[in-house]
Amino acid sequence: MNALLEPGMLVRHPAQPDWGLGQVQSNIGGRITVNFEHVGKVVIDARHIELVPVFGA
Repeated sequence: MNALLEPGMLVRHPAQPDWGLGQVQSNIGGRITVNFEHVGKVVIDARHIELVPVFGA
């Protein structure tokens, strides 16, 4: 699913619900940069974490 994430999409980190809603900034080579509400910009390794897309938020 991570391969389908595009800039502008909203996501949540399944193991860090307190980070809040995140917006995908980039998805390049399995490294996804997300700007989360409560922690700011985080780079996610897509090989280890499956982000959860949020639709209609």
